[in-house]
Amino acid sequence: MIIRENRVKVEGYIEEYMMKSQGKEYSPEEIIFFDLEHYVYKKPKCIGVFGACEYDKKNSNILVTQYMIEDRDEAVNILHLAKEYFIKMKEKGKKAIITFSGNNDFTVINYLFKENGIYYNFDEEFDSIDIQKEYEKYKKLSIGLKKLEKVFQILREGEVISGSNLAKTFHKVMKDKGYFKRMPEEKIEKILLYNEQDVINLYYIYVNWKKYIFEDSMNDE
Repeated sequence: MIIRENRVKVEGYIEEYMMKSQGKEYSPEEIIFFDLEHYVYKKPKCIGVFGACEYDKKNSNILVTQYMIEDRDEAVNILHLAKEYFIKMKEKGKKAIITFSGNNDFTVINYLFKENGIYYNFDEEFDSIDIQKEYEKYKKLSIGLKKLEKVFQILREGEVISGSNLAKTFHKVMKDKGYFKRMPEEKIEKILLYNEQDVINLYYIYVNWKKYIFEDSMNDE
């Protein structure tokens, strides 16, 4: 199992630009920004990468936590690490989870929790805000995360990887015990950076929401 924590320096935020969802407004310090890379074939098979981050106001940075499986024997371990992470975040005072198209991630993790006898009720522990749904609410059209990043003038580091390619990779990891050891280091780093960028950019979109979405909406015909 690869377990990685990385601190990334970010600019501070201006409160008036932050998203407000369903009349609720959470400060970035109260939020978990969350994204999974997973393999699903007819039903969820595994979480390949668990990625989440929290904003550290004191040091003006984001702490990214990632877990990545190296073989099929770790497919259950990553679930226990995920649960421990959410318990720890709740104890730290986190109140909401921000995702992009989060229904997919929650469907996968809830299914795998149940399949492996792990009890955790996200609905009882955290409010959930899906940035894709929030965008659809205002713009009346669907959008992918990479396109939304362009709306927010976010320059993504690293290469964009398709969901199907990630699924193929973790299918091989689950099937072939020695596959991960044969993977080039650059490919592993590319996957981790891709996931890290997903969660960090959720922070940037959340704190700059009104700066781009409302201005843009007003210009729509």
